[in-house]
Amino acid sequence: MFGLGMPELIVILVIILIIFGAGKMPEIGSGIGKGIRNFKKAISSEETSSDQIETSEKEKENK
Repeated sequence: MFGLGMPELIVILVIILIIFGAGKMPEIGSGIGKGIRNFKKAISSEETSSDQIETSEKEKENK
């Protein structure tokens, strides 16, 4: 994963814990999760939109 091993991830987590504190960690995790979920949803809707465009273009060509 991006050339990051377990030791690097632990160091990053400790730095984030020091900067934001333990109380903010659930909020940060929730925000990151929502961001990833929205990103995946946008990608999947983009794929379905492009599929629908291709289908409508093929239908126009057949007429």
